[in-house]
Amino acid sequence: MPQLNGAALADISFLFLIFFLLVATMDFDQGIPRQLPRIVEDDFIMEIQDRNLMVIQINMNDHVAVRNHLHRDAIHYNHTDELLGTPTQPSLVELMREFILNENNDPYLPMVVETDFGPGIGYQRTTGGWHVISVQNDMTTSYRAFMAVQNEIVRAVNQLREEASRQFFNMSFEALGADERAQITDLFPIRLSQAEPRNFGPQ
Repeated sequence: MPQLNGAALADISFLFLIFFLLVATMDFDQGIPRQLPRIVEDDFIMEIQDRNLMVIQINMNDHVAVRNHLHRDAIHYNHTDELLGTPTQPSLVELMREFILNENNDPYLPMVVETDFGPGIGYQRTTGGWHVISVQNDMTTSYRAFMAVQNEIVRAVNQLREEASRQFFNMSFEALGADERAQITDLFPIRLSQAEPRNFGPQ
């Protein structure tokens, strides 16, 4: 019986391996680190004025609606790509910046209070201790839409922290020491409230 020449089998195996590595797709889990809020006593009630609250709702069709006391008529995003802004409406990051900064001390935006943030920053007028972002999603909201909203919230706060780091310490936020990072975080905290999922319907 003539024997088959197997010298090329190794080369063929490597070609198949390279082919599958190039064309295969791999799904990666997405996530954002979150620190859970502290446990409070049952009789502890914190009242939040309407001006200090921004509500972001994600319905069953992954449509996003943003409301606050200034924008009483909700700003709607019909697709997660629209969160980056459209020719007719601002991006979610822009709405977040307007809400958190309240540069003109608008009575329909969060309360502005002067606070001492320590050496290098000193006294600054900020809404950091008052503003709250409330994210509310439907029971059937997709994970993709939920994460897209969370990403834009984090992006807005990270932009503010980066700008403040360069303004007060002349370096990026990542390059700051632990004490300076804590100061900038106190200046622009992420005050996020995650509500229990509900049935919003298609709205």
